[in-house]
Amino acid sequence: MDMTARQYRSVLYIPGSKDRALDKARGLPVDAIIFDLEDAVTPDAKVEARATLKAALDQGGYGSRAKIIRINGLDTEWGKGDVEALRDADADAFLLPKVDSAADVQALADLLGNGKPIWAMMETPLGIMNALEIAAHPQLAGFVAGTNDLAKELNCRFRADRLPMQMALQTILMAARAHGVVAIDGVYNQFKDDEGLKVECDQGRDLGFDGKTLIHPAQVEVTNAAFAPSEAEIDLAKRQIAALEEVEAAGQGVAVVDGKIVENLHVETAKKTLAKAAAIAELAK
Repeated sequence: MDMTARQYRSVLYIPGSKDRALDKARGLPVDAIIFDLEDAVTPDAKVEARATLKAALDQGGYGSRAKIIRINGLDTEWGKGDVEALRDADADAFLLPKVDSAADVQALADLLGNGKPIWAMMETPLGIMNALEIAAHPQLAGFVAGTNDLAKELNCRFRADRLPMQMALQTILMAARAHGVVAIDGVYNQFKDDEGLKVECDQGRDLGFDGKTLIHPAQVEVTNAAFAPSEAEIDLAKRQIAALEEVEAAGQGVAVVDGKIVENLHVETAKKTLAKAAAIAELAK
């Protein structure tokens, strides 16, 4: 499966131990679901959560949403058991927490033994510094920024502009783009603050993230809108493509839209914008 061909505007964490939440997720307008066996499940419920999640995935009903299972770390008492119980589940990828190196990804690949795509939580200083080698692993398909854990490790303050996070966020993006993997921004903790969420979504989209991880269904609408092409962007994309086609047909050399020269690279971006808009429209049917 080509994981980069899908939409990942909204990526919602769902506890793998809660039947009601697993059922509700089937009807939410999210692009992807992270079925969480790690932070969202208490230690006493972790073993039982495997069977609960497996039954939900076997039942299906999640439509075109990407299904990603976040296991516990392989250095914990639950990680290996999570893989053994769910390696053949109907999921699109496995998400490994606290990835420090490509060796961590390989350890999960060896346990899976089936070539299934692996995503990495980028939430440690060592993981950020090794982002390029992690992204280069042949089974690695996506990065998820774990900004809460990273903030704890950095001992930095939470700021609305996320200034202390910028080096880490941009390193994640650079590595992801260098190796063609998905890059998802971290969570916004105040799930009742739509204005603050929008600001952070807009920043993540401006940086280049494909979407954002969410902790509550109430965050979906704002996030989907922020990571979708706007009407103005769609209009500009259409006019850029038409302008370049017109000058090429006429044998002229320069296309101009809104006072700016349009080159092939702009048209390439414009076509991606229209393709994304079309894919989102298809999801909404």
